[in-house]
Amino acid sequence: MQNVATARPLDDYKLEVTFDDGTSGVVSLKDRLFGPVFEPLRDPAFFRQVSVDEFGAVCWPNGADLAPDALYERIRLASAVTHDQSVGNPAMTAVIRTFECDVRSEV
Repeated sequence: MQNVATARPLDDYKLEVTFDDGTSGVVSLKDRLFGPVFEPLRDPAFFRQVSVDEFGAVCWPNGADLAPDALYERIRLASAVTHDQSVGNPAMTAVIRTFECDVRSEV
């Protein structure tokens, strides 16, 4: 299993995530910040307090966290689809957008 090395907050509730093997990508959490643990992340100042814990998971001070294995698979799959099949293919572009936005089911 790969661990997150860095997580950098971006605008619009996105994170730029880099793993210990160099794999990196951007995940959007904009439409996934609900429930008692994730709702506080709607505050942009709080969202920017993202860090990486000792287990290589993306986390926030209130205990919200994202599993590194789920993030890794989403980023790798989106990257593979983008590289191999998306050129000129609107259907694959839609799939990529879905993967960029759908991290909730794995966390």
